[in-house]
Amino acid sequence: MNRNINWNFDNSYSRLPNAFKENIKPVSVKSPELLLLNEKLASDLNLNFENITKDELSEIFAGNVLPKGSNSIAQAYAGHQFGHFTMLGDGRATLLGEHLTNKKQRYDIQFKGSGKTSFSRNGDGRAALGPMLREYIISEAINYLNIPTTRGLAVVKTGEQVFREIPLPGAILTRVASSHIRVGTFQYIAAREHESELKIFFDYVINRHYPHLKDFENIALEFLKAVLDKQIDLVVNWMRVSFVHGVMNTDNMSISGETIDYGPCAFMDTYDPQIVFSSIDKMGRYAYCNQPIITKWNLARLAECLIPLIDTNQNKSIELATDIINSFEKKYEEKWMEMMRHKLGLSILDEKDKFLILDLLTWMHQHKADYTNTFCYLMNEKIQNDKIYTDYHFKIWKKRWQERLKKEKNIQDKSIELMKKNNPIVIPRNHKIEEVLNAAQEDNLKPYLRLLEILKKPYSSREGLKDYQTLSNSNEKYKTFCGT
Repeated sequence: MNRNINWNFDNSYSRLPNAFKENIKPVSVKSPELLLLNEKLASDLNLNFENITKDELSEIFAGNVLPKGSNSIAQAYAGHQFGHFTMLGDGRATLLGEHLTNKKQRYDIQFKGSGKTSFSRNGDGRAALGPMLREYIISEAINYLNIPTTRGLAVVKTGEQVFREIPLPGAILTRVASSHIRVGTFQYIAAREHESELKIFFDYVINRHYPHLKDFENIALEFLKAVLDKQIDLVVNWMRVSFVHGVMNTDNMSISGETIDYGPCAFMDTYDPQIVFSSIDKMGRYAYCNQPIITKWNLARLAECLIPLIDTNQNKSIELATDIINSFEKKYEEKWMEMMRHKLGLSILDEKDKFLILDLLTWMHQHKADYTNTFCYLMNEKIQNDKIYTDYHFKIWKKRWQERLKKEKNIQDKSIELMKKNNPIVIPRNHKIEEVLNAAQEDNLKPYLRLLEILKKPYSSREGLKDYQTLSNSNEKYKTFCGT
């Protein structure tokens, strides 16, 4: 079986000190059934499932049969959860191992919902079908929106129930990531106060993710800069497509710069910078507009962990790290402005652009305009309910924008082309996600698979999109849940 699939494991993380992880195997399940297999991703990973039966695949992706070369572990990490520090770890996940592609690219293969570990605390170590299907489809949508993310390789029904408020069908998601190393992983090791462990782990992370930094005099400082830059790029992209992560705890920030953990996430429809979807975020800590602020806060927690590695003089080390963290606002502002200019088809720097952008966002907020569809309208894409754009104030703004476009060196077609690269025509609308998840839990995967195909081409205009661009008719505030 292993020979045909082409698994190629080299499990570097499992060779780290035992303090960083727990050796553990997934807990087997009774009657697994493969629901989803990401064939494109499998091909990119050089995996071959052609000669493997569905029953065999079900056993593999349930963790009942472990591939040769795998060495399964649960990773230890900590995290500030809603600002409160907690020692954590993989409570319902098992890292199967690290798969190397033909190009020697390294990817974590992880089972989510694979049973209890020593980090489970009072949890059951399992996952319900709905949240696993949700993570699969939204992570795929994020990928096709050209945003770094973990990916879903497979979803398996376990044939067992998990108990939340009600009994629910259980499932296991196979997740693929550059790694599952988080800010919280550094926090866990720093909290143990063994500087030798911190140095071992830091060297590992540099070798795995940032080998180009080895030639710098102060590698730890350059590492902090690099992670900061990656996180700015990531969050700017979230803001671009109206994605709200929902739970930006430090254990949910990957040092590789990938979007990780799709619990109470959602996409904003009508523009509201204060919008919150998570049922547990009572104070709006992780609201859409707060995502850059929280990113900086999380990076400051990473900086704290690196203090012993930056300089032997603690005061100097703190000063150097603080300077890096304080560079966040300026860098973010520049990246955000560039992104918003591109959404409006503008490529030349103009100081007045900020007023143009902010005036549009203010109008959208005041008139409850749909964020995605407003930019579609400006690209001359046909959308429903476009009467809102006959508003007098919007017409005045549009004239200003058109005058600004004339200053561009490019012809109008070039501006439209730039807009089309940065403005999705379709996003995973929350009500559509709920529709397809409800159908899937009633054993009807067809709507889910249809939506998945639609989301694979988010920037392409074509027939049959109208139903996926329309806002929900419900006046109820949309809420999402962690699924744990």
